[in-house]
Amino acid sequence: MRIAIVHDYLNQFGGAERVVSALNEIWPQTPIYTSIFDEKRMPENFQRMDIRTSFMQRLPFVFRFFKLYLLFYPLAFESFDLSGYDVILSSSSAFAKGIRKRPGQLHICYCYTPMRFVWRHDDYVKQESFGSLVKAILLWVLEPLKKWDLATAQSVDHYLAISRTVAERIAVTYGRKSDIIYPPVDTENYEISSIARDYFLVVSRLNAYKRIDVVIEAFNELGLPLKIIGSGPAARDLQRIAKPNIEFLGRQPDDVLAQHYSECRALIFPGEEDFGIVPVEAMAAGRPVIAYKAGGATETIVDGKTGIFFKEQTPASLISAIKRFQFEVFNQQEIREHALMFSKDIFKRRLSDFVEQKLKEA
Repeated sequence: MRIAIVHDYLNQFGGAERVVSALNEIWPQTPIYTSIFDEKRMPENFQRMDIRTSFMQRLPFVFRFFKLYLLFYPLAFESFDLSGYDVILSSSSAFAKGIRKRPGQLHICYCYTPMRFVWRHDDYVKQESFGSLVKAILLWVLEPLKKWDLATAQSVDHYLAISRTVAERIAVTYGRKSDIIYPPVDTENYEISSIARDYFLVVSRLNAYKRIDVVIEAFNELGLPLKIIGSGPAARDLQRIAKPNIEFLGRQPDDVLAQHYSECRALIFPGEEDFGIVPVEAMAAGRPVIAYKAGGATETIVDGKTGIFFKEQTPASLISAIKRFQFEVFNQQEIREHALMFSKDIFKRRLSDFVEQKLKEA
């Protein structure tokens, strides 16, 4: 089986790039086609991959202004000649699924969400805190990108969604069904600790849309100890409203993060994510999660067994959940065993089996 992996861009390391790393572990000799590759911002293991970039790699200041080159990305992916492969596996939330395929080729798209800046434009602009120039450019290119996205969506043979939430979006946006394979979580990096310390934990990038303000307001009222790991543009505003029982630790290395997961009373997860890796990491360390009941958290957390939910993104709703939490009893081993359902090994096995099955059926 000759397979090509195609990914939107490799210029920052996040959940989607963790998937690419796992794909490379399944098929280590397989080339990875992408629009741009910024080696300096990617982990060392990406240097050993066979990464093939488009003409966009040579555009001036493309790493700094990659969001201003929106109309170039469709051309970049359409320019790749992938006719020599049996299977094309696109890893995409934007452009990679728009590659051209020859008759008889199998195209499977592992979809993180339909183009967020096209189909959930207002949410996207709010999350990214764009300036007026970028907002104006987005509005200008929105309509042609929408037409291109709908047209290329139909050339995909099979969609894989990262969650039920995303599967529903694919159905509404593209009119296509999808199977669900949850993204890989490095559960082996976390373990249960016999030490339990008296603090709650938030692990998040500090953006306004993550709703860390809700957590701070709740803990200001409760007076309970809270540690916040992460950095971001909202850090200063959040620090200004926080009382002394709340400690900001900034970004931390993996080993320190793992220790905090394993020793906290519970992780607080106030945002809405398409999947949400952080709650699974905390559960892999045997700790329960108090989460806003929306998005991927509803698929990874079992209420009363691995955590509890609050129904509104308000301090009052969160406070009510924390008070309920203090009367609950959780089994650390059961929590960890549940988290292992989302391990990298399971992801790799399920995806490999899916590709082989669909190739046989083609």
